[in-house]
Amino acid sequence: MQSVLITGISRGIGRSLAEVFLNNGYKVVGTTLTGDADFSHEHLTVLELDLAKPESIAACVARVESLQVTFDIVINNAGVLLDEDEVVLVPELLRATLEVNLIGTADFAERVLPRISPKGHLIFISSTAGSLEYEGHLISHFPKHYPAYKISKTALNMYMRTLALRLKGSGPVVSSVHPGWVKTAMGGAEADLTPAEAAEYIYQFAITRPETGFFWFKGKTLPW
Repeated sequence: MQSVLITGISRGIGRSLAEVFLNNGYKVVGTTLTGDADFSHEHLTVLELDLAKPESIAACVARVESLQVTFDIVINNAGVLLDEDEVVLVPELLRATLEVNLIGTADFAERVLPRISPKGHLIFISSTAGSLEYEGHLISHFPKHYPAYKISKTALNMYMRTLALRLKGSGPVVSSVHPGWVKTAMGGAEADLTPAEAAEYIYQFAITRPETGFFWFKGKTLPW
């Protein structure tokens, strides 16, 4: 049985990802802030993880290692949007955002790397909000809000890129994925996709082995 590790499965895209992988016969190890989820499955294991707390990351990784599972796919989905209504950068919110969306995510990814198959796929859920090209040339199409979130996703893409270069030829494929504009607490009710629709396309991409180190949406590369 193939296996996948997904962070942030309590709701939204993460929950839908867990469900689509389970429906396709995968063993799923998922994380939530509490270590609980309001759904269950014989092939689902739920672990506690708070990416803002180094001690929580260490404890979660210890639990992952104790499972003795080699993962075919790891999806770093968990993230926060703390400055949705802000136009001016708020340093405190930037620090808190980076702690989860970049530092905690990178820390967790580095620690679980030994548990990923060299033929596997390591994915980071990013956003076109972190694209410098979109922000620079198509700025009229983007809101002026949530600068901390945008900065965190740009930085996450660079981490993904440096990791892909480091592992090229010797480790799993590494990708960033834009999930689309999704009807979640973060995306809002006016968004284009349901979490299930986004999860299905991410699943179809995750089970492939694309060229490492790129930013993707529905099978096509996105600009940095």
